[in-house]
Amino acid sequence: MEKTFTVLNDLVDGGIIGQYAVGGAMGAMFYAEPVSTFDLDIFVVLPRLTSGLITLTPLYEHLSRLGYIADGECIIIEGVPVQFLPAYNDLVEEGLKNAELHAYGETSVPVLTAEYLTAIAIQTGREKDRIRVHMLRDEAGIDYLKLDDILLRHSLKEKSLSWF
Repeated sequence: MEKTFTVLNDLVDGGIIGQYAVGGAMGAMFYAEPVSTFDLDIFVVLPRLTSGLITLTPLYEHLSRLGYIADGECIIIEGVPVQFLPAYNDLVEEGLKNAELHAYGETSVPVLTAEYLTAIAIQTGREKDRIRVHMLRDEAGIDYLKLDDILLRHSLKEKSLSWF
């Protein structure tokens, strides 16, 4: 997977994508016991077209020229299915801005913090997100003051009460 992260970092360096951070189950892996997952979720800032729209097309075309192929909603990069998720709301955008660098082998990888992973999971609200929240709660050393601030600012505090 380190080669995958190297390709992602090269995409940033080449201006193909803006800031990115690992999220989802792989993001949680940096803080808690790994769980089985199908793909690598990458939250990303994409350049806007002159019309103001955001599209994955230039990214997919660039990766295709490098020999990587699309498979459903993922692109296989160095053998790893990668799902690119454009920053779709204020919470995700804020999470990207506050991502922390972690080492994966010799490669630096931006990862959403445990607090943002938790808040995004609560916002998304699926059963697998509930499991991730409990795992992060038990293993990640969450800063609950930071998490509470995030939840309040993004109107998730009430929803979160049933998650803990």
